[in-house]
Amino acid sequence: MNGLIAAIQTLLFVALAPLLAGWLKVCKCRLQNRKAPPLLQPYRDLIKLTHKQPVVAGQASWIFTKAPYIIFSATMLAASVVPLFAVDLPTSASADVIVMVGFFAFARFFLALAGLDIGTAFGGMGSSREMTISSLAEPAMLMAVFTLAMTASTTNLSIAITHVLNEGLVLRPSFLFALFALILVAVAETGRIPIDNPATHLELTMIHEAMILEYSGRHLALIEWASQLKLMIYGVLIANIFLPWGIAENFSVEALGYGLLAILAKLAVLAVLLALSETLVAKMRLFRVQEYLSFAYLLGLLGMLSHIILEASR
Repeated sequence: MNGLIAAIQTLLFVALAPLLAGWLKVCKCRLQNRKAPPLLQPYRDLIKLTHKQPVVAGQASWIFTKAPYIIFSATMLAASVVPLFAVDLPTSASADVIVMVGFFAFARFFLALAGLDIGTAFGGMGSSREMTISSLAEPAMLMAVFTLAMTASTTNLSIAITHVLNEGLVLRPSFLFALFALILVAVAETGRIPIDNPATHLELTMIHEAMILEYSGRHLALIEWASQLKLMIYGVLIANIFLPWGIAENFSVEALGYGLLAILAKLAVLAVLLALSETLVAKMRLFRVQEYLSFAYLLGLLGMLSHIILEASR
């Protein structure tokens, strides 16, 4: 039974990721006084791309054709270790944040290789920018996560969430610093404004889009789906680590249903806040990304120091 719930949780991650992307787009269009696309438009786009035959360049190697499947599989494995609506599932033993970061790094590695494989200028530029940003974002993310790990004495997500639940509502300065650091990292890692703009193809600003310009058909569908799934993973991390109330601690139907409704509500609110920030904030220059991610790292470091000074000394 527990194994079935773990499988359902992973499938829900995969199935609901386009819905979150659609809700985010609807909120953003409403805030910008534009006509919003249908809420289910991302599903239609994925189905349309799946039915199209991919066009592959003659000089492409096996990396270009296999990378979409590897990227999607690695991102789905990362989703399987993140608690969505319940904790203490069979996957909890591997639900370590270091494992999740490793899956993200694995997917990013093949995405960068695919961008370089064809040999186009845009692909190489996008891969270079992506690896530069990731080299700055991963230390900031790990610093925020280690702040949580010091409080819960573990890097296991399920155990850490249970620890926060059992302690109840406690105002911790370390958690506030870690929360803001993780939000900044999530924006950078998912290619959102002000770091990147997924809705543009301007050659001077492209990062993620530059690496996938040569993809089409089902290959492009898998990469877009993986990108939507990654956005949902970060949203679930922020919601369940810092606001875990509502997540199921037992496997009764009522607890699981309430846990699912709670995470859907929290993700809907986070999407509204993200759409609001993207409406109010402009795209920053690429050379200022270092300052942005350095600030995220500083917040994570302040969170760890505040934990040592205010909490660990008790």
